[in-house]
Amino acid sequence: MKKYISDFIIVSNERLHANYGLLKLKPAEGLLPEILPGQFCQVEIKNSKNTFLRRPISVNYVDYEANQLWLLVRKAGAGTSALIDASEGDKVNLVYPMGNGFSVPVDKSRRLLLIGGGVGVAPLLYFGEVLKNAGVDVNFLLGARSKDDLLELGEFYKRGNVYLSTEDGSEGEKGFVTTHSVLSEKWDSISCCGPMPMMKAVARYAVENGIDCEVSLENVMACGVGACLCCVEDTADHGNVCVCKEGPVFNIKRLKW
Repeated sequence: MKKYISDFIIVSNERLHANYGLLKLKPAEGLLPEILPGQFCQVEIKNSKNTFLRRPISVNYVDYEANQLWLLVRKAGAGTSALIDASEGDKVNLVYPMGNGFSVPVDKSRRLLLIGGGVGVAPLLYFGEVLKNAGVDVNFLLGARSKDDLLELGEFYKRGNVYLSTEDGSEGEKGFVTTHSVLSEKWDSISCCGPMPMMKAVARYAVENGIDCEVSLENVMACGVGACLCCVEDTADHGNVCVCKEGPVFNIKRLKW
């Protein structure tokens, strides 16, 4: 897919949590191009003296009617802190859309479960929208430490069935997503994004139950174009590959987990 380097204007910046911000961006000029669920942006960080490299941020949602791109940002360091502290009207430069996204099933009767943990829920919202528009029944399993860490629930409920788990039991079932009772149902495929231990546990569950599974990796990235080799992942079919170019979404059959 063609890549773009474009300026965006921050339409709104909503603080969802002390450590999470939802940025809604509009191109400074023109209309948004085609963006696939699971792709990401390389975001330039301004007004941060110690931040030189762009930050990779998953595409949270694309609203073509409003010509808006949403980014769900977790405060993790100087760069992301500067982003979630940005103001409405500020200008942000993006390189996008980067990487390869989730697979949309041709067979609409397949039962899909989209599993997200923490800020890993971000790419699943847009994926759920694409699946819904394609006539696929959408099911989300979202996990967090507590109910206060569950993000964008209202948006997820608009797009499918939502199942919740929290480690402290403050919302949904108590425990991890891998212990949720909904996993006892029959699923044809799973799409997952979140902390690495969670994704590996989901992958093991999928293998043990003969379920097709894709995961979106969150390896450290610097350049986003496969030059710096920061995000290399060892695969069963092509050896070491750059997640930013070959991924971030991989079928678990390719990964040496």
